[in-house]
Amino acid sequence: MIGRKKNLKIKQVWRRKGSSASTSVSPPPPPPPWTELPRDITANILQRLSVVDILESAQKVCTTWRSVCLDPAMWRVIDMYDCADYEDEPYDMEIMVQHAVDRSQGQLVDISIGSIGTDELLEYIAERSGKLKRLRLAFCDSISGEGLTEAVKRLPLLEELHLFFISMPSEALEIVGCSCPLLKSFTINRRSNELPHQECDKEAAAIAKTMPGLHHLHLLGNKMTNEGLKAILDNCAKLESLDLRKCYYVNLDGDLGKRCSQEITHLRLPNDSTADYEFDEELDDCEGLHYSDSFDVYSSGISDFDVSDYDYYFDDFEDFNLWDMDSDYAAFLGLC
Repeated sequence: MIGRKKNLKIKQVWRRKGSSASTSVSPPPPPPPWTELPRDITANILQRLSVVDILESAQKVCTTWRSVCLDPAMWRVIDMYDCADYEDEPYDMEIMVQHAVDRSQGQLVDISIGSIGTDELLEYIAERSGKLKRLRLAFCDSISGEGLTEAVKRLPLLEELHLFFISMPSEALEIVGCSCPLLKSFTINRRSNELPHQECDKEAAAIAKTMPGLHHLHLLGNKMTNEGLKAILDNCAKLESLDLRKCYYVNLDGDLGKRCSQEITHLRLPNDSTADYEFDEELDDCEGLHYSDSFDVYSSGISDFDVSDYDYYFDDFEDFNLWDMDSDYAAFLGLC
């Protein structure tokens, strides 16, 4: 009997501490304050994150954020320039880009791709992004001239095309110009110390021939001469800005320079600083070097050593024909 009273007392103590069954479960915590933000403000905040951060983290925070992250309007602009930052992470960046493009559901208007760009990825984007207006590609060694031209044929609304440190034959540029009649801004930038040091007006000729509607043209590191520049000025009458930095074969000391100053509102000269250039660290350190300063390498294609001393190096190449080379490989070597 005494033991029974003890057990009863123990049960009564447990119930007092835990209260009744109906009140033993704590009420759910209030929702996080950010879930009460208007949807457009939430979207504006999340759009400031990288694609990786959105797919790997943000969309998993709560159902509200996931709903916003699934909205096609969130994916009208895709920036994947920072691919190299995730080289040590277990992500397949190409698949991640494809997933982001899929989420746009055809509403994509602006995309930037870093080093992971390939012909296959470019084709994937073009097939699903008929409204694309701006395409930026940087350090995409796996994108060929054929891959680019096949992609832009599906992008008739393209207004801006920017190619950074990508070798592209002049024939491909002609196809780009013919396929994109609305093109207003074009960039093809190279390192000015690419070998060989040889003048080449083919790219300038392609631009002049097929891109008459350009308003903005950036040719940093191009090997064109005054003839190429003159062709561009003659045929691209709408040009407002022209970037000629590190175009060391262009001489603007005479009438051509005066013409550029009169016709171009925003003109960057061959020796102008590249400090504000987004890929400045990737450029060579020939800052301020003009083709007429120092080595003859910029005016003749070779330095001023005695070539006769080295004739034996060239004996085996008497029958070599540059034009027999594959055009993509020639472009890779910087031979136009």
